[in-house]
Amino acid sequence: MVFLTTKMMQRSAVFVTFGGLVTSLFTTFLPFWKTMNSDLNEVENWFSGLWHTCLYTEEVGIQCKAYESIMGLPMDLQISRVLMSLSISTGVLAMMTAFPALEGVDMCVRQPATKRHFLILSGVLSWVSGISTLAPVSIVAYTTVVEFWDQGFPDVMPRWEYGEAMFSGWFGGLALVTGGTLFFVAVCMGDFDLRPPSVPNSPRLHHQRSHPYMKTEVL
Repeated sequence: MVFLTTKMMQRSAVFVTFGGLVTSLFTTFLPFWKTMNSDLNEVENWFSGLWHTCLYTEEVGIQCKAYESIMGLPMDLQISRVLMSLSISTGVLAMMTAFPALEGVDMCVRQPATKRHFLILSGVLSWVSGISTLAPVSIVAYTTVVEFWDQGFPDVMPRWEYGEAMFSGWFGGLALVTGGTLFFVAVCMGDFDLRPPSVPNSPRLHHQRSHPYMKTEVL
C-alpha cells in the first residue's frame, strides 16, 4: 500500500509553506529581534525589532514605541524591512498559485499542464520567500555579533544580543524553503504518475516471447 501519493505531497507542501509564512509574518512584527539588559540596572530590559523598540520594567511592564524616522535606522534594519515585506508578499502569492493546482480542486481540471505550471511557480515563490526571510535575519545576526565583540565600546556599556524573533525567523525561512522543495517533489511525482504505460501484450513482444531462440542470419 502506497501512503505517499502526489496528493499527499501537495498537501504537505501547502501545510509547510503556510506554517513558514505565518512564522515569518509574526517574526516581521515582533519587537524581539534584539535584546539588551544592563548589569547596572537589571530590572530594565530593552527589546528592538524592525518597527518598534520596547522597554520592559517590573513596575510598568512592557512599553513600545515606533521608530520616528526610517532614514535614521541602521542600514541592516532598513534592508530587513524591505526583505521581510518581500518575503510575506511572495509567500502569499505562493499560496494563491498553489490552491488551483492542487488535486481535488475543481480548477483547471482539464488542463493538467496549467496545474503543473502553477505548482512550479508556487515552488519558486516559496523559495524566494524563504530566502527573503533567511537573509535579513542572518544580516541582523551578523551585525549583532560584530557590535557585541567590538573592542571600541567600553566594557560597562550594555550590548545587544539575539532575541527570540531571530530564531523564529530562521525556522520560518527554512520552512518556506522546505515547502518550495516539496512542491517540486510533487511535480516530479505527478510527472511519474502520468508517464505512458508499457504495453506488454504488443504483437512484437508476443512474437519474441513465442520464439525466444529465433535468430536472424544474414547471408
